[in-house]
Amino acid sequence: MKKVISIPGAPAPIGPYSQAIVKNDSLFVSGQIPLNPQSGELVLDSISEATKQVMENIVSLVQSAEFKMTDIVKCSIFLKSMDNFAEVNAVYSSYFPEVPPARETVQVSKLPMDVPVEISCIALK
Repeated sequence: MKKVISIPGAPAPIGPYSQAIVKNDSLFVSGQIPLNPQSGELVLDSISEATKQVMENIVSLVQSAEFKMTDIVKCSIFLKSMDNFAEVNAVYSSYFPEVPPARETVQVSKLPMDVPVEISCIALK
């Protein structure tokens, strides 16, 4: 049986998907954008602040599912511009101080709501 996980107070997804799904000992987190779940506003002050908001959304979903950030085994990062790679890495790496998950980073032409970064992940217990 699969269980839907969502950030308390967050706006509904902008498409036909769940924010995250738990099945058995696996957590699948949909791509998170820099949307502040309390205000409903996009955080776009800088790529660093946008990435921090994305990662905080991931932390909230992981914790809501009763997983830990150390359970994350795979991330996918989608960037509007690879010019932001170093700044995204600086923020991203602070959430994985020990063994970082496997990952790919790709540049895409456009992301939902025209944001500069989106990150998804998979966690296993």
